[in-house]
Amino acid sequence: MLQAIGLTSTPRRDLPPAVDDLTFEARPGAVTALLGPAGAGKTTALRLMLQLEPGRGVTYFRGRPLHRVANPAREVGVLLGDVPGHPSRTLRSQLRMLCAAAGVPGTRADEMLRVVGLTGVHDQRIGTLSLGMDRRLGLAAALLGDPHTLLLDEPAAGLSVRESAWLHELLRTHADEGGTVLFTTSDPKDAARNADRVVTLDGGRLAADQDVTEFARTRLRPRVAVRTPHAARLAAVLTQESRAARRPVVVVTEGGNRLSVYGSDCATVGETAFRNGVLLHRLADETGDTRPSSDIRRATPQPPAGPPPTAVPPAAPPSSTAAPAAETAAHGTPATALTPATALTPATAPAPAAVPAPPAGRRAHRAPYRSPLRPLRYEIRRLLGVPSTPLVVAGVVLVSVALAVLLARGGRTPVPAVLAGWPGISPLPPAALGAGLLGAFSFGEEYRYPALTTGRGAVPRRLGLLLAKLAVAAAVGAALAVLVVVADLEALRLVYGGELIPVPRNWPALCANWCGLVIGCAWAGVLGAGVFRAAAAGVAAVLAVPVVFAPPLQRLLAGAPRRSVAGLPARLREFVGFEWSSAADRWLMGALRVLGQPVGVALTLTLTVLLCAYVFTGRHSRARW
Repeated sequence: MLQAIGLTSTPRRDLPPAVDDLTFEARPGAVTALLGPAGAGKTTALRLMLQLEPGRGVTYFRGRPLHRVANPAREVGVLLGDVPGHPSRTLRSQLRMLCAAAGVPGTRADEMLRVVGLTGVHDQRIGTLSLGMDRRLGLAAALLGDPHTLLLDEPAAGLSVRESAWLHELLRTHADEGGTVLFTTSDPKDAARNADRVVTLDGGRLAADQDVTEFARTRLRPRVAVRTPHAARLAAVLTQESRAARRPVVVVTEGGNRLSVYGSDCATVGETAFRNGVLLHRLADETGDTRPSSDIRRATPQPPAGPPPTAVPPAAPPSSTAAPAAETAAHGTPATALTPATALTPATAPAPAAVPAPPAGRRAHRAPYRSPLRPLRYEIRRLLGVPSTPLVVAGVVLVSVALAVLLARGGRTPVPAVLAGWPGISPLPPAALGAGLLGAFSFGEEYRYPALTTGRGAVPRRLGLLLAKLAVAAAVGAALAVLVVVADLEALRLVYGGELIPVPRNWPALCANWCGLVIGCAWAGVLGAGVFRAAAAGVAAVLAVPVVFAPPLQRLLAGAPRRSVAGLPARLREFVGFEWSSAADRWLMGALRVLGQPVGVALTLTLTVLLCAYVFTGRHSRARW
């Protein structure tokens, strides 16, 4: 059961809160609709439930608030608007990445693609999806963790009748298996057709909480939809005859050639039009909204005694032949036409086999597993699932090779700078810039395309995800450093010959210096983007090390007296009582020399400040990993 108690959003400036003291519940085994016009606070209410919006109140998911749920993906599946994923990521890659975050096997991605009818387009990129396919992918992402509760914001908005019926059939299946479904809508007829209970909002406050039968009786009213080129004439005739017969018939002109006739039926209206020689283009029974939500009160309403107001009902009502079919399919009656394969609207999408949609499969797989490797798997799949990673690596290698060949041609640049492709005019070598850029993307994409936001309750700022990003960034930085040196060395041997590239005697210290610089820049990009929530901020943090912080530190260290750390490895061996090889001594001294350089000191201080800022800005986060 979902229980929302006292939800109140934080007001902005002098405006009233978008949601004010909202309390309701959605029961398991039923579909609940959160109804209200645009601006009524429906989306804000969902975001308050998921702790994505500042405010007061609490929401219990089967007796626990979201931040107390050990596996949020197992408890709640969310669809808020479009799918929050990188446009260049494929459908299968997106779902496998979310599988790693939810702690479910990667095969669950293929299973969900089959459930929503996207098996044949699993290699298509998210940025090319149509609205219907995007909504299907969002449903697949929401169902990955086999959640008990589904929260959906306007899931059928903009969809065709067939797509909407298929979607609500899937939601009905989930509810029939014992799950809780809550979706928002602004269409009263949509709520009446597809929900078991309707919660109506008006100005952010609860206006009514009704069973769907009572809602339909008090909020909706039968009408006859008429389309004729002589609308004014037919309206006058219908009004005159109803007054003569003393029947409570109300005719509402909806503009142009459309009329809505309340209190009559198709036969009576058709006979009147025939007797008066009025041509009819359309004549159908419909169900319309009788009044705006502001007229509803929380008390049990009574059937309206008077005529409906002059407010215009929905401008594009469904046809008389399509509406019954939509209602039948939405309530779970078998309809072989509404399959995941046939409901795909794009002509370019390959159609899978036309089989009935399988159930949501809430017991089709084992429960999500808790493992410290979950964030690491997620980060690896996030890194490898977008084309920007290989493009950045290829660009770094090509630029570095070109710079190395040009620097070696003059013969005046030191060999380490040649192998790094680091000209004196550049603040950083291409490898360090590329590692910093990839590190900045790791958190920049989390905020630009927040795939984990709805599933975790907040943008993940937990220690597990941070350590995973730092570990992957360090591995990528080290690999990029080695790849650049090897590529530059082979290019120089090919162009100038191997005799021009001697091996320096202090190569361990140089290697430590090089790897430390590249990995440090990668970490600076990760932390900078994590603190300031943008990839550009991560890149700025990387460039600030040699441009802003290193020059003053170099001047400061140049005038300060220095003490030597010679003999530190021997003293460490005596302290810990453990012997190691002389090669370890050389690597340790090389690392110490790196940290003693102005750039090393600046990089260390920058990383320390960014790490403290990251922890400070995320201290109020209650997201679980």
